[in-house]
Amino acid sequence: MPTTEHEALDGLVNLRDLGGVPVEEGVATAAGVVLRSDAPHAGDRTPEMPAQWPPKVVVDLRDPSELAGKPHPLAEVARVHRVPLLEEERGGGGGADDTRHALTALYQRMLDRAAKKLVEVFRIVLESDGPVLIHCAAGKDRTGVASAMLLSAAGVRRDAIVADYVLTDQNMPRVLQRLSVDPQLPPGVDEEMVRQLISAPAEAIESVLDRFDEHEGGAAGWLLAHDVTQAEVDRWRERFLAADG
Repeated sequence: MPTTEHEALDGLVNLRDLGGVPVEEGVATAAGVVLRSDAPHAGDRTPEMPAQWPPKVVVDLRDPSELAGKPHPLAEVARVHRVPLLEEERGGGGGADDTRHALTALYQRMLDRAAKKLVEVFRIVLESDGPVLIHCAAGKDRTGVASAMLLSAAGVRRDAIVADYVLTDQNMPRVLQRLSVDPQLPPGVDEEMVRQLISAPAEAIESVLDRFDEHEGGAAGWLLAHDVTQAEVDRWRERFLAADG
């Protein structure tokens, strides 16, 4: 029986396993370690994929203001950690002279203002016996930066990290429906700005990888510069990497 549009939205629409992403010849990330998605809703049907469901640990990157005081839908089956990556961003901005792509500017500020929280995400995932689900609202921006950090720290190829990020672009129409976002813009709203914020352009995540690449070893070096130890990085690679096939 064909799936109706209502049924198609009655579950996560931007969910994927970060396993199977290529690192080098014969090496890829292991399945069932890290999952990424949009926000779960109460009453969601069990996803058909990935097989490792429900997660043992959830990292919710949303701000308290987004939660409306409601318990997390997976709180009864998983240990939920709340790490609001954009909490310091509320009420702030890039400044009048910031002419970068809206998401590029946002992601750079996230790296500047929420570095300690990104390290917290890294350590939560590292210390979990998996699978760990990382999500925000859409599973695009905060989740995209955190996922890029985890993948880069494991030594994943830059092109593969970008490819994973842009996968979200095709899911955004259903993500917006799940979020009950009205696609009709009110008068006076900057249409180009909205278009940027609801897309997943490669250049935005490439700007994050550029920042990581200022350090030897990419995100691994960035983490080391933010008080993560080499032993922790080594443990992460041991946990997240597996023989390809």
